[in-house]
Amino acid sequence: MWRKFCNWLLYKHLGWTKNITVDHPNKFIICLAPHTTNWDMPLGQAYAGAEGLHINFLMKKEWFFWPLGPLFKRMGGIPVWRSKHSSMTDNLAETAIREESFRLCITPEGTRSLNPDWKKGFYFIALKAKIPILLYGIDYEKKLIQCTKSIIPTGDIENEMREIKLYFKDFKGKKPENFTIGEV
Repeated sequence: MWRKFCNWLLYKHLGWTKNITVDHPNKFIICLAPHTTNWDMPLGQAYAGAEGLHINFLMKKEWFFWPLGPLFKRMGGIPVWRSKHSSMTDNLAETAIREESFRLCITPEGTRSLNPDWKKGFYFIALKAKIPILLYGIDYEKKLIQCTKSIIPTGDIENEMREIKLYFKDFKGKKPENFTIGEV
């Protein structure tokens, strides 16, 4: 029932389309960009619901207050303490190695504001866990959700981050002025 509703809402009512050509194994990280608005989250949840996927996501801890906290956790939210210098990347990589299924969505900009210095935690989690990074672009102008490329990290972070950023160069976020791939 939920899947049918999300399918109707996203594709029929809101008019979004998808172009997904990459296989989705049991373990992967989604690198999602551009991330320029809070509307990306309900859009992503509608997509996951329509496709029958349960995907965890990282979100700053400040959003995990009552009554939203339990809801976000149930939806797959993992709180991030930005002020703590913890080994979250290592912990997530170990979880990915240990679990039978691991699906995590990360927005590399780490903010909805303009940020040319993308975070690289998603890359290191995938590298340590030896799992693919699926590149998902959201284009509000075309109402398109697209994943036509995946990367299995080799450790050549400079070239692979360049390749990842270039994949997203033509996507238009809801607030395009808040998105940049920076210098590549």
